Amino acid sequence: PEIGVKRSSAQLTVHYTPEQLVGRKIIAAVNLGTRRIGTYDSEVLVLGAMASATEVILLQPDRDVANGTRIG
Repeated sequence: PEIGVKRSSAQLTVHYTPEQLVGRKIIAAVNLGTRRIGTYDSEVLVLGAMASATEVILLQPDRDVANGTRIG
């Protein structure tokens, strides 16, 4: 299913540049509603391992799956 463009406040800048994130498949929860994080509206819960309070290592599928595939 088409999810469209979503915004997230995930702390990814320690290990990733914007160019490294564009087009990347990640694991995220998208149907949780919008949460206000400071002054930012976050629509996606990006899942990752927390190396520290400010470092996220993204979880990603190890096989090709369709965008929008349910996680469980």
